[in-house]
Amino acid sequence: MRYTILICFLLTTGFLIAQTNNDKPSSSIRIEMLFPQGKSKALIMSYDDGTISDKRLVKLMNDYGIKGTFHLNSNKLSTKGYVTREEVKSLYTGHEVSVHSANHPGLGDLSKIDITYEVVEDRRALEKLTGITVRGMAYPFGNYNDFVVETVSGLGIEYARTVKDSYDFSIPADFLRWDPSIHQFAKAYFIPNDSVNDKKELASFYKLVGEFIKSEKIALLDVWGHSWENEGAGNKWAEIENFFKLISNRKDIHYTTQIDLVDYINAYRNLKFSVNKNYVYNLSSINLFIKINDQIIEIKAGTTTATF
Repeated sequence: MRYTILICFLLTTGFLIAQTNNDKPSSSIRIEMLFPQGKSKALIMSYDDGTISDKRLVKLMNDYGIKGTFHLNSNKLSTKGYVTREEVKSLYTGHEVSVHSANHPGLGDLSKIDITYEVVEDRRALEKLTGITVRGMAYPFGNYNDFVVETVSGLGIEYARTVKDSYDFSIPADFLRWDPSIHQFAKAYFIPNDSVNDKKELASFYKLVGEFIKSEKIALLDVWGHSWENEGAGNKWAEIENFFKLISNRKDIHYTTQIDLVDYINAYRNLKFSVNKNYVYNLSSINLFIKINDQIIEIKAGTTTATF
């Protein structure tokens, strides 16, 4: 009798262990996206217009291993103060070239046909210059509305950045209304000849950057601006280099472009989990990293992976 009870106990214990290992309640399983190589943070540097100051900025980015997304106005290229059409491909190699409209009008004031022209013509010209499919944009002046978003969404544009600072590190829920984290050095450039407020804005910028560096949660820092803002009386080239020194070569930061991050996030959102979340199928061509209950797992492209 005692042996029978012992055997029943062992069988029941084994069954419960098996249930614990293989059939965890899906509600108790926490799944979190990580950036490539299992990193918890990502940095995007996003610049508009395509002026000749981009040359100096790109060189600094290359020196520090930082990637940039450059939103260009194709009809302004090769005009005074702008990079030439012939140098676009070589200059921005390793970075992203993106739409900023052909002529830089406020899109919110245009008809559908004119919005279509500005976006499609810019895409067409930039694709011809780079030999790469252009799929992102930044709204000129940050000017957009629901009508603009609806129009842009049918023109092969997969994300569109605004100029509305979020002052946080969240991943945008709507890629066509992508609010960046903060303007380069906050609002320092919008306060001419005001050194007191200029210092306050710089302090505000570095405060947010410091919070990003210290963050232990998933965090995306998206800094936007214009390379020409570093010129003139408020010369900020030394400040840019100080910032790059601070933010570069960190093992927990993934340095990326906007479109590469969009592709990664979309691939993550399209993962196919089993009912109990113990298997996941990655149908994309991108290797993905996730965290499940504090365990980091790589899900290689085109494979099904056991999660626990």
